[in-house]
Amino acid sequence: MLQARQIECTRGNRRLFHDLSFRLEAKQALRVGGENGSGKTSLLRMLAGLSPLEAGEILWNDGRIGALGEDYRRNLVFLGHANGLKDDLTPVENLRYVLALAGTNAGEPALREVLAGQGLAAIADLPARLLSQGQKRRVALCRLGFSADQPLWVLDEPFAALDAASVARVAAVVVDHLRRGGMAIFTTHQEVEFAGVQVRSLELGVQ
Repeated sequence: MLQARQIECTRGNRRLFHDLSFRLEAKQALRVGGENGSGKTSLLRMLAGLSPLEAGEILWNDGRIGALGEDYRRNLVFLGHANGLKDDLTPVENLRYVLALAGTNAGEPALREVLAGQGLAAIADLPARLLSQGQKRRVALCRLGFSADQPLWVLDEPFAALDAASVARVAAVVVDHLRRGGMAIFTTHQEVEFAGVQVRSLELGVQ
């Protein structure tokens, strides 16, 4: 269970949100919406333990995430705005590299299988600098195919730059995760269908 209690975020002299509370349990997803500048990315970074809280607390199974430290981060996958790909590496090499940083060793057949599942088989051996923005985003999202053991997925605009078919593929990966007992929090400006799972909405407003 993930729980936020009366958390607050201030940037400069502007308070983006305050007294914000919610909880998320297994098999649930939370879509965070709001205008640009409303604090969506800031909220996700707080939930991932990457940005400090101005007030309030975030709990994972009733323990404060700051005190849990690495024990919390082992349960978490965070994908931010940046795709984090190295231009001179291929999708296969980039995926192997990011997984190794996360402590996951995957063989080449498994890497290629996940890339193919996102429609990327044909470009798996091209340098990332030659890929479109949508292809780069899909390569970054392939990490989710190796993240079933991390129950909490925090995804910042995962559907950005994707065409309709790619949105459906990524949504299917999220749905499978939720059905296995996982949780997901994501931001998006798009309408995305998640068949058969519970997706709640949280709207942030500019103050």
